[in-house]
Amino acid sequence: MPVSVKECFPVQGLVTTLGIAGRCTTADSADAAIVTRLRAAGALIIGKANVPQAMFLHETDNPVWGQTRHPTHPDRNPGGSSGGDAALVAAGVVPLAVGTDLAGSIRQPAHACGIAGIMPRAATFGAAGSFDTMPHLQLVRARAGLLAARVADLRSGLAALGGPSAAGAADLQGLRIGWFTDCGPLDPAAAIRRGVREAAAKATTAGAVVTEIQGTLWDEAAWLHLAILSADGGRDVRSLFAGSRPVPEVARLLRLAGLPRWLRPPLAAIAAAAGRRIEAEALRATGPRSAAALQELEQARVELHRTLTALSASFDAILCPVSAVPAMRHGTAGRLVVAAAPCLAANLFDLPAGAVPVTTVRADEETGRPQARDPVARLAAETDRESRGLPVGVQVVGLHTEPHAGEQLVLDVMAAIERA
Repeated sequence: MPVSVKECFPVQGLVTTLGIAGRCTTADSADAAIVTRLRAAGALIIGKANVPQAMFLHETDNPVWGQTRHPTHPDRNPGGSSGGDAALVAAGVVPLAVGTDLAGSIRQPAHACGIAGIMPRAATFGAAGSFDTMPHLQLVRARAGLLAARVADLRSGLAALGGPSAAGAADLQGLRIGWFTDCGPLDPAAAIRRGVREAAAKATTAGAVVTEIQGTLWDEAAWLHLAILSADGGRDVRSLFAGSRPVPEVARLLRLAGLPRWLRPPLAAIAAAAGRRIEAEALRATGPRSAAALQELEQARVELHRTLTALSASFDAILCPVSAVPAMRHGTAGRLVVAAAPCLAANLFDLPAGAVPVTTVRADEETGRPQARDPVARLAAETDRESRGLPVGVQVVGLHTEPHAGEQLVLDVMAAIERA
């Protein structure tokens, strides 16, 4: 079977550039662990797929390999940071691809490209030998996962690599699923809301007990996850460049990440007064932390996990958006970072999560967002325009933590949505 792997995975004889010009000269000396497993299972590694520079955006573009375009809408991008792999699968080049996910990096491109993707728990593959762009980040870690056109191919791929069995449940009888359409800081596009509701209806038809809930926990988890990711002020990612210059969007995010904590409250107040609500919230939530402040973030995660534990007593899985918007236009992902907020709880709490296509944007869903002063909200509205026909995926998050049980549950729900 031909398989692509994300550029961050070493493949003997190829290069791991991360889209940084200064990293182009040294070939990989050995295969990553997941590549070894793939070869043993009979896969033909056809090559590496493109990534955003330093894997720092939900948009696949860099000065080394250039821009990856959406396979059906070339004015849009396929997402990131596993966007190159998602585009290859969606274009029919490979039936299976391997990516990583630290902040929605498998699920967001799966949603954008209209394919299926899964991020297993860390115990399944871990990082699987991928290049670690944030070696000092310990509270959350990137996880390897798969992208495929169909859920059945995800099942087969996981089983071949030592994950859960390829067998699935015939229906969802008795499964308890909570669902919501919230997207945290950004209102969801009309097609996103409809997609989640349609997926909830399909799960009901398959036998699940489906209940609408509030997405408050997911919103709180998103800001906490972003706070943890930015706690080093962008130092680890900045060190990757070693004299090379980051592209403007990456440079902008690194500058924001490095702003000292004392400067953030007055800047946030100015942003809020100017109607830049989301920017103000981001300034308050993120930025460099001392060791003691990082411990406070860890304690906040522990406390928020208690809320998750209470939720898991009532539900087996959560159905919600992947992103507030469909596939984004080129050059906009750096300003729409918060669009993927619904993805981040699964990363923060080490939960299995997947994305599966459910519908496409209709012509009457290209407008309809509330009028807003906030430039991020206005950019989201601009993203909705001329989005007719773009895929819409939904996210399934498993709340079971037993080995492989959570992944199997997620795949069962995804399969029911896919076949309905």
